[in-house]
Amino acid sequence: MRRTRVNELFGIEHPIVQAGMIWVSGAKLAAAAAEAGALGLIGAGSMTPELLRAQIRKARTLTARPFGVNLPIFHRYAEEMVPIILEEGVRIVFTSAGSPKKYTPTFKAAGIVVAHVVSTPELAKKCEDAGVDAVVAEGFEAGGHNGRDELTTMVLVPQAVDAVKLPVIAAGGIGDGRAMAAAFALGAEGVQVGSRFVCAAESSAHAAFKAKVVEAGSTDTFLVLKPIVPVRLIKNSFCRRVLDIEAAGADKEKLSELLGRGRARLGMLDGDVEEGELEIGQVSGLIRDVAPAAEIVRRLVEECRAAIASLS
Repeated sequence: MRRTRVNELFGIEHPIVQAGMIWVSGAKLAAAAAEAGALGLIGAGSMTPELLRAQIRKARTLTARPFGVNLPIFHRYAEEMVPIILEEGVRIVFTSAGSPKKYTPTFKAAGIVVAHVVSTPELAKKCEDAGVDAVVAEGFEAGGHNGRDELTTMVLVPQAVDAVKLPVIAAGGIGDGRAMAAAFALGAEGVQVGSRFVCAAESSAHAAFKAKVVEAGSTDTFLVLKPIVPVRLIKNSFCRRVLDIEAAGADKEKLSELLGRGRARLGMLDGDVEEGELEIGQVSGLIRDVAPAAEIVRRLVEECRAAIASLS
């Protein structure tokens, strides 16, 4: 496996980042990915500040290898989480869903390596100007909350590579080593993998949610709730109701009323696979089993090597 600036920046064996996802990416998954030679991320987006502190401390008992925290900037507890990240000595932070200018100076002053998730090459350039160390170029195929611009990974990554001198990490639709090899061909220096790690044995996703992902076909995800925040979901009873009222012209208020609170937890953590949000990417059509994180990383690396070798 090639070594890139991503390996050096994060001190990892393989240029693979396990994405920090809500209700899925706790200390157990982040540590398992780290032990396998990837960068594990704790997903702060579904945590309270004190739970984040506990998860950081727990991860340290499970691995001595590098791991980090994903912090959504719009999170209602983001302001309280920043000092916790500093106090706990976290060395790597991935920010998303907001301006990279907000917390990057604070993190950089503490010697933290910062990456920011982007959906356009223009935002990648703003991140470079804000002083981040790397950008994650995430295409429209990705699960969970997406950018409104609907750029796919195939077109976004090379434009982001052309826009900045920073290392670009490709994300969105990357679930096996073939996609990883394609990301390298587009100029990326690493990949961020989310949906595949939902079905890691160590993820905190409910077993029923994992089963729905494994069962999903190529056309079973939909991007919905665009007037609020675009989110890609597996089609279930809740998703069908959203699609129905969107087709009927529902406004933001009606969509918000239907969404309510706690839908993601209901589906992803509690396992109500009909009434909860099941956030997953289009790549779910390729996921056919639940496997340990170490096995997922091993497959990614071996498949990538084989794909690159087949081209030569």
